[in-house]
Amino acid sequence: MAIIEPLRNDIDHLAKLKKHSKSVRLWHWLNLLVITGSLLTVLLNSTLFDVKSNTKFILQQSDTSITAQQAKDIAHGMEDQIWSIHIYFGYTLAALFLFRLLSVFSPSTRQGFFGNLKSAYQAYRKHSKESHAALHEFTVKCLYLIFYSLLVLMVLTGLSMTFDQELGISQNLSHSIKGFHGFCMYLILIFILVHIVGVLLAERKESKGIVSDMINGGKT
Repeated sequence: MAIIEPLRNDIDHLAKLKKHSKSVRLWHWLNLLVITGSLLTVLLNSTLFDVKSNTKFILQQSDTSITAQQAKDIAHGMEDQIWSIHIYFGYTLAALFLFRLLSVFSPSTRQGFFGNLKSAYQAYRKHSKESHAALHEFTVKCLYLIFYSLLVLMVLTGLSMTFDQELGISQNLSHSIKGFHGFCMYLILIFILVHIVGVLLAERKESKGIVSDMINGGKT
């Protein structure tokens, strides 16, 4: 399990703590809120606002004569309201990803993610024979790269479904994209759970204080 624990200290200067810029910290916590909100909308639509269940409920509770199709339309309308919120979360996620992308390639950024990934790989090659910390750091960075890739896929597939008519995407293709979008969502959920477990484990070991570092930026 140690391989999923993020390191608090700098690989090249183990006496120093990693620094997290304000933009990275802001992106991290906003991303957490948006993804959590997005997942909650999916959970709501698969439980409380499930069309099949609500259609039956509406028919049972209706005091007036209402057809099954009308009840289904009402249930669909309720579901669509939640999906509308989900779409807004998707827009926000896309904006946050663009913000992160711009910060990575910004001239004011000292290294950015890819620079950090390269540094982690160089540190791994330099220290691999002496310490497992370098391999650990490089592995964690690779996991983050996978997460960013999943975010790209989530954003692109989500936007493709939202603007399917404008993009000329057929209904069959849109359905396939929806399935892939959902698959990516589960992978991101797995990553988040693994990340949380890793952070909790790190807090109990050498990297105690790693959560506070992501809040206040890390102190020397």
